[in-house]
Amino acid sequence: MIQQLKYYNRLEKFLSSSLLSHQVLHINLSDNQIGDEDVSGLGSALVNCINLSNLTLNLGDNQISAIGTLGLGSALANCINLSNLTLDLYCNQIGDEGTSSLGSALANCINLSNLTLDLQQNQIGAMGALGLGSALANCINLSNLKLNLGHNQLGDEGTSDLGSALTNCKNLSNLELQLAHNQIGDQGALNLGSALAKCINLSNLSLYLVRNQICSMGASDLGSAFVNCINLSNLTLNLQHNQIQDEGASGLGSALANCINLSNLALNLQYNNIGATGASGLGSALANCINFTNFTLDLYCNQIGDEGTSGLGSGLANCINLSKLALDLNDNQISSIGVLSLGSALANCINLSNLTLNFGNNSIGDQGVTGLGFSLAICINLQNLTLNLDRNQIGDEGASGLGSALANCINLSNLALDLQCNDIGANGASGLGSALANCINLSNLTLDLQQKWFIYFGL
Repeated sequence: MIQQLKYYNRLEKFLSSSLLSHQVLHINLSDNQIGDEDVSGLGSALVNCINLSNLTLNLGDNQISAIGTLGLGSALANCINLSNLTLDLYCNQIGDEGTSSLGSALANCINLSNLTLDLQQNQIGAMGALGLGSALANCINLSNLKLNLGHNQLGDEGTSDLGSALTNCKNLSNLELQLAHNQIGDQGALNLGSALAKCINLSNLSLYLVRNQICSMGASDLGSAFVNCINLSNLTLNLQHNQIQDEGASGLGSALANCINLSNLALNLQYNNIGATGASGLGSALANCINFTNFTLDLYCNQIGDEGTSGLGSGLANCINLSKLALDLNDNQISSIGVLSLGSALANCINLSNLTLNFGNNSIGDQGVTGLGFSLAICINLQNLTLNLDRNQIGDEGASGLGSALANCINLSNLALDLQCNDIGANGASGLGSALANCINLSNLTLDLQQKWFIYFGL
């Protein structure tokens, strides 16, 4: 029997509805100047929704404090059939007390298996994180958890306590933790990683630690902890805007190479002061990741240069099972030497079918872009290609050469080229277009030349 979804964006409409009839419910009251008194009324109504199994409740950007959160939590605890809950309380003022009381209430939702909780920007510190984590540990049937505690003040202590508590969620298989802007340092990263390593059933992990205070030791220790996650197959790790530097990048890579069951990895290391040594070390480690099929690496705004680009490519050439690769090397002081070396390495990835390369704001020039194109033509299974080459001193010769090379990609069906802010004139554009016309299987082309967009379908 299909359960009918009921949607409400006005509190009074929900309060006057047939509460007993609700099984799948979506209430959106974000940015409505909702206060504690309103939340109390909402909670009183939810108590009567005894058949409720799926609830999405958006109360973000309101004026709810710990008092309102306590009442709301008590109401949810009485929804004994609730198995799926999404609760957005971002940008309120619930603090440690409200966070702990909410967690304690949710611990009584014994049938809860899927939980999404957004508590970012709520003045939550270490005590709140500990209270929430300890309570969630009692949700014995919880298998999927998404928890956003970004822009709070957890620090090392709160992060460590939260991680330790989550180790008791024995059935947890999918976890997403958003902990950006929380003053987390090396000790917090180490303790969090060590705790997550004890979640033995974890297969999918997304961990966002953006803009914290994690240095090389913290990054290496965090990676080493993941080695013990024996069932981990999919990992997203975002460490942008920290200070992991060369040592941290190399150490993190070496650790992740020992995650033997890892097949899908997304690694964001933007703005981390990583140079050639770090990129080469990361590449050497990745050479051992023979089970990788999907890999995304974002090194935007570091200083890896030609040497680091070459080292990174040498490692990736050994990832023989790689089918999908996305590399962001934008703004990294790379010339034609680095891009030619990377291209030659990628030619060895014979199973590559989906490739995204971002070389924006470097200096690869005509020789680099032409050579890259001919290397990619060797990837005979390549079907989907995105090349971002804006601001790279590419002229007519480079544009025509790139087109001639890509014309040899016989299986290419989807192509996106960003060549804006280069030195390409009419002759280069004409040469590029004429060459691409020979891509007989190309069905979708997006081409950006300066400020003009050309999108063709059904070529």
